[in-house]
This record gives sequence, structure tokens and C-alpha cells, in this order.
Amino acid sequence: MKLYSIISDIQYYLPSRLLSNEDLVSDNPDWRMDDIEKKTGIKNRYICEDNQTSKDIALLACEKLFKNNIKRSEIDFLIVVTESPEYIAPAMSCDLQNILNLKTSVAAFDINLGCSGFVYGLMIADSILCANSYNNGILVCVDTYSKYISPNDRTCRPLFSDAASATLITRSQSKSVGPFELGTDGSGYQDLIVQNSGTKKQANIERNLLHMDGGAVFMFTMRTVPKVVNDLLKKEKYKIEDIDLFVFHQASKLVIDNIKRLLKLPDQKVYENYQLVGNTVSSSIPIALAQAKDDNRLKKGSIVMIVGFGVGLSWGATLIRYI
Repeated sequence: MKLYSIISDIQYYLPSRLLSNEDLVSDNPDWRMDDIEKKTGIKNRYICEDNQTSKDIALLACEKLFKNNIKRSEIDFLIVVTESPEYIAPAMSCDLQNILNLKTSVAAFDINLGCSGFVYGLMIADSILCANSYNNGILVCVDTYSKYISPNDRTCRPLFSDAASATLITRSQSKSVGPFELGTDGSGYQDLIVQNSGTKKQANIERNLLHMDGGAVFMFTMRTVPKVVNDLLKKEKYKIEDIDLFVFHQASKLVIDNIKRLLKLPDQKVYENYQLVGNTVSSSIPIALAQAKDDNRLKKGSIVMIVGFGVGLSWGATLIRYI
């Protein structure tokens, strides 16, 4: 009997501290927030407290899963996608396994990816469940980019929110996830980078600050996303009309609007939540999926295409069938 995987539940956590556009102007009176908001579409961001870490908010997202139907003893693997761990070593997943009181037979590991990370993590989780005698796994996506952003960074600070998501993925006898389209263009790795954050030191660059070449990342997205969408449609012999909902990485209004324009997607086929949530990096797709379900945009039988893209430069897309 062939085995598959299914997304059984998605929970997420957003920090309590809100950073509004008014707050940004208060810190930077020379910023023209009306113009910035027209491009980003973002009104609020969720920001961790100074002493709050990625592990802290990942733990809170995971605990929400255990308040539903799954027991800790039923978890067989734990995958953590993050680019803002507490430590370079050990992996955050090891620490989370212990704090969550999961059994020691759990397979736990980290993935260093950003905006495409949920799709990559979903593919790995699907592969594990299809190939091993495992029944349940948790895919955690968590990023606290605010820790890397200068208060006067006009490019990054208006965009990014801190957030964590925890997705329960279980074995299924029906296909509900896949196929996958993945890709990487490492020639653009410097277009979105936290410099001086590892073993390479550059004395002329301030440590641990995020740099983004907004124009280069935008052009990469416009080159890549329409192609990966069409490639995935072709692989499944689908047309755009066959997809009930598109959930893209919630990069910004400018990015989503132009993806819709290039693919000729009607507004009702695209879910957007960046306005009040911001760009939550690896958590952006799972949070959007959870909110789309709450908004009755996802129903039994829905076919959803999810597409992540960004830091790396990296991208991934897949189909989810709600059964």
C-alpha cells in the first residue's frame, strides 16, 4: 500500500508587541510612510521583545498543537526551519525536543532556509512519512528578523514581522501534498544576507545586520515565480482555473500585485494577509493557510498552490489538496 502525507493542523504565534506605521515615523520623521505603505501594503508588524527569542515563540506555537488532538508521545519527528536560531550549534530542534518533552526516539533537525523554507520542509516531511514507519511529525517555521534590522533601515524595517508556526503532518492513504517544484540561484546570495553573522568577518561591515537589495530581489521574484507556477501546472496537467486558491509568500503588496498581473490571476484566487501580519519569512505561508481556513477560503476538496521565494536565492512550490 502506497503511503502519503496530509497537513492535519496548523497553529501559529505572533508576538504581542505591535509596530505600526506611526511608530516607524516616530522613530524616523524623515520617512514618507504614505509612499512606503503604498508599496508594502503593510500597516502593522509583530515584533519580539528584546529578551524573547525564536525558540520562545516556536515553543508557544507548538504548545497550541498539543491543545488539540495530538499527544506528545505520538510525534515521531521534528523539523525546524529558521535563520535566526539562539545558537549556531546545537540545532534548535534538539533544544525544542527536550523542552516540549518529546520522546527521545524523535528525529530532530534544523533547516537553514527563509521564505521558501515551508515548502522545502513540507517536502522533507512528506518524504519521511512516505518512506519510514513514522506516523506524525511537526514542521516548525520560525524567524525573528527584527533582531537583525537596524531601526533606520528603510528597506527592511517596514516589511518584516517576527512569527512562529507549527504544522502537524501525518501519514495518509490519500495523496494530498505534491508534487514539488524547487530551485536555487545562489548567484544572488548577497541580495538578502545577514553579514558578519557566521565565521566570515568583515571589519568594514556592522555585525548581524540584514541587508536586502530590494530591486534585485524583486526582479528575481518576477523572473522566477510565474515560471515555477506554470511548471507545476504543466507537471499536473492543470490550468490556472483548476486551482481554487494561490497562497504566495507574503512578501509585500508590490510583489503580490505584480505576480497576479503577470499570471493574470483574479483577486479572488489569491489569498493575502500581509496588510496586518507583515512579511513573516518562513512562517508566511503556513500562517496564510491557517487564516485562509478561518476565513472560509479553504474548504473540503479545495486545491491550493503554495509558492515560497526569497533569501538564498531560493524557491519552492507545491499543491495541497484539502480532503
